[in-house]
Amino acid sequence: MTDPQTSGGRRASLLALAGAVSIGAMTAIQARVNGQLGVRIDNGILAGFVSFAVGLVLLCVPVLLTRSGRAGLGRLWSGIRTRRVPWWMLVGGACGALTVSTQGLVAGVLGVALFTVGVVAGQTLHGLLLDRLGFGPAGVVAVTPGRLLGGLCALVAVGVSLGGDVLARAPLWMLVLPLLTGAGIAFQSAVNGRLGQRIASPLGATFMSFVGGVAVLAIAAIASMLVTGPPAAFPAAFPGNLWLYLGGLLGASYILLGVVIVARTGVLLMGLGAVLGQLVVSVLIDALWPPASGPAAWQVAVMVLAAVLSVLVALPWRTRAHRGAAPLADPLSPAGR
Repeated sequence: MTDPQTSGGRRASLLALAGAVSIGAMTAIQARVNGQLGVRIDNGILAGFVSFAVGLVLLCVPVLLTRSGRAGLGRLWSGIRTRRVPWWMLVGGACGALTVSTQGLVAGVLGVALFTVGVVAGQTLHGLLLDRLGFGPAGVVAVTPGRLLGGLCALVAVGVSLGGDVLARAPLWMLVLPLLTGAGIAFQSAVNGRLGQRIASPLGATFMSFVGGVAVLAIAAIASMLVTGPPAAFPAAFPGNLWLYLGGLLGASYILLGVVIVARTGVLLMGLGAVLGQLVVSVLIDALWPPASGPAAWQVAVMVLAAVLSVLVALPWRTRAHRGAAPLADPLSPAGR
């Protein structure tokens, strides 16, 4: 007979994984939107700022106009003033700023598929480390053979993507940036999840992430324009196609969803699910809208297969009850110190 609690836990895990896959799909679409915006205005960092600013404006509506949003914002401010919310819980937005900037600089040239597999490597390695250290809201997540094998499969996808003449067609820095972005995404998921738990408001944590990202990107965009100059005919250089500004809406949606589900999945499994969604959607995007550079068709096929395997082998297929196990204490709470 199937244990209802075990069955319910498996269904919840699969539902959370489906949410992670949708996060990846939205990330892939956002990457191409921001990448194309960066190409149009010839400034990837400025494109990232525009994306984050749009997302922040959209988030202001539910945060300021709903009772739960205002309450979460109040708890956030109170936590900052009393130092119950430490500074490192507020830096998730800086990692998000790295993500959208890299999208604007790289994805429009390399294509979304190749950009994604670079992100996979950073997410996989950093996700394993953060879970093992208990940095995410799910606490310490053991590095089981399945999770380790899932990470290795994801890295196989990365290795395949770099075969052929990809390295000859793209500068090395374009391939390194997505690796750093992947590490930043894993860290952002963990930090935002912890902040959402601390203030009991995923919406408040998402809003704080966007405030921090806008601040970082504003400084970076100004510095960029001081060095390279503003786009030609600024601000008339900004394209009039409204779909190029959808990156902010997508970013707000998947960051909020990530804050909610990372406590269920852990950092690595959420990252692997997102990888699956990213690769499938990015392949479709690149097939319909070929990039200037990118992997061959056989590389794309092997990359997707390796990503699917990475998720399947890392899934918690068997749930075991640990009798007498105490819940994980928050190391920053009075009880956990």
